[in-house]
Amino acid sequence: MLISIAVVLLSGLAFGWICKKVRVPALFGMIIAGMLAGPHALDLLDGSLLSVSADLRRIALIIILIRAGLKLDLADLRKVGRPALLMCFVPACFEVAGTVLLAPLLLGLSALESAILGAVIAAVSPAVVVPRMIRLMDERRGTGEGIPQMILAGASADDVFVIVLFTAFTGIARGESLSVLRFVSVPVSVLTGILIGGGVGFVLACFFNRARVTPVVRTVLLFAAGFILNWAEGAQDVVPFAGLIAIMAAGTVIKRRDGEMARQLSDVFDKLWVPAEIFLFVLVGASVAAGSVRSAGLPSVLLVFGALVFRMAGVLLSVAGTGLTWKETAFCMLSYTPKATVQAAIGGLPLAMGLDCGGTVLTVSVIAILITAPLGAFAIDGTCSRFLRQETAKE
Repeated sequence: MLISIAVVLLSGLAFGWICKKVRVPALFGMIIAGMLAGPHALDLLDGSLLSVSADLRRIALIIILIRAGLKLDLADLRKVGRPALLMCFVPACFEVAGTVLLAPLLLGLSALESAILGAVIAAVSPAVVVPRMIRLMDERRGTGEGIPQMILAGASADDVFVIVLFTAFTGIARGESLSVLRFVSVPVSVLTGILIGGGVGFVLACFFNRARVTPVVRTVLLFAAGFILNWAEGAQDVVPFAGLIAIMAAGTVIKRRDGEMARQLSDVFDKLWVPAEIFLFVLVGASVAAGSVRSAGLPSVLLVFGALVFRMAGVLLSVAGTGLTWKETAFCMLSYTPKATVQAAIGGLPLAMGLDCGGTVLTVSVIAILITAPLGAFAIDGTCSRFLRQETAKE
């Protein structure tokens, strides 16, 4: 496994550096490195590493969301409350609806199969979006209008909603009855995630202040709390609970209680993100089946772009009436297009379930990752300085 870890780190760094040199987002190079090193190409990665790939990617997501929480100001988020709430589900609903309209025409799927496909590809990728919104918050770019805060919060909850849709649609396809409780669980899980995560953050902040523990120990304890909150998400049968939102809420409460402590913790997690990003995107690439790319035709590509048009229309509706300029609105629409982690995680499940549409869903999921992850990252990086206003220190 150690050699495989070295392959992941070195190939991810090398391909990421090459992409940066040609002004392409580094994550694209990391995904390509994973595809080449993975079991579907050169097969350089040990099976023991691939067996824990999902856990390693989840650890990287935990780091992302802890960083987000430690930098998110509740006062700023309250300024954009309504659009942030709408961004949690409206763009995803539009994209699923667009897929239901387009997939029967382009791929010959039934309405239910199209809904399953839409639920898979509709999830935005926190792994791509959140780190970039954190950078914009650090640069104070667009923060006066609450744009990165709004996108950060919406992207974190968007996945919860989409996975509930996916579970409901695949359940129907397997002969289960549609339960209203599944959809009611979405706002409940978000609320419990905020409350429980906020409570954990409050307890940790109080303990850190009273026990006077070192920054390293604080980091370890917060990391461990993130693992536990993520594990608690598995108790969905007892209480609906969004673990990833809880992780971000814990960091946000720590920042509210002690800004300096949050800054110190944030500095540590910023450093942890460097290797975590490599692992995340290289392992995402390793999970991509090259055969799915070869079997994809023009209809799959057209479907991905067509669904994105519907998603951007949903973003436009979500931010309507907020007073954003057309450039700021366009930035929000572009920022909500990248996909990667959720598609890599659940894209193959319909095939494993034996559903007739499983092969098509896997193929389109792969195409969605390869198209939208680099293009979305490129769109964010390329437009932020021109479309968003940078605040001065006095502002």
